[in-house]
Amino acid sequence: MRLYGWHSSSTTFRVRIALALKRCSYEHIPVNLRWEHSDHDRPEYRTFNPQTNIPVLVDDRAKIAQSLAIIEYLKETRPEPPLLPKLSSQRARVRSLALFIACEIQPPNNLRVQRRLKAQFHATAEALSSWQLHWCELGFDSLESQLAGNSDTGRFCQGDTPTVADCFLVPSVYSSLRPVIGADLSKWPTIRRIYDACLAMPEFERSLPQNQPDFESPVGH
Repeated sequence: MRLYGWHSSSTTFRVRIALALKRCSYEHIPVNLRWEHSDHDRPEYRTFNPQTNIPVLVDDRAKIAQSLAIIEYLKETRPEPPLLPKLSSQRARVRSLALFIACEIQPPNNLRVQRRLKAQFHATAEALSSWQLHWCELGFDSLESQLAGNSDTGRFCQGDTPTVADCFLVPSVYSSLRPVIGADLSKWPTIRRIYDACLAMPEFERSLPQNQPDFESPVGH
């Protein structure tokens, strides 16, 4: 099994967590994300993955892009330990939380959006930081309400064992704490509590960007 990704990519981070929770061994293939001369901009990578994004998981004949699709694949091919609850309503809630993070919080702050803001609107570094903080705060305000106001929330996003939702939550929070964004987690006590509970687990801790083999490579965003 090979995982094409980048240590600072939140989408790759999600998959690393799922792989760790599933106790899967894999080969890490770095695909750097930089403002210029990024690996995912190269023609050969576009041929490999026409979506020109990361992560990509290669497992035997399967080649899967998009973090949620990869994690669903792992769920189906390696059922234990489960990352989704047994009840259909609870599974739907977990997917809803994960999709909210994946589709509403993360996309405005990804590299291609940052590049466009700078190229088309001449956004300064300060403006880009303000932009990123805005979308994090807007998303976390909603996420906090979804978590704090639901009796299904336990030690983790859903109950007392990690699920797909936690695989998505931790990278989003981690990214928001970078100095370039500087979110204040005290505004969202439930999110902070779940984040801390996750990082207390070795599977989450060893999935952190600074614990990856490509961490010393330059970070472009």
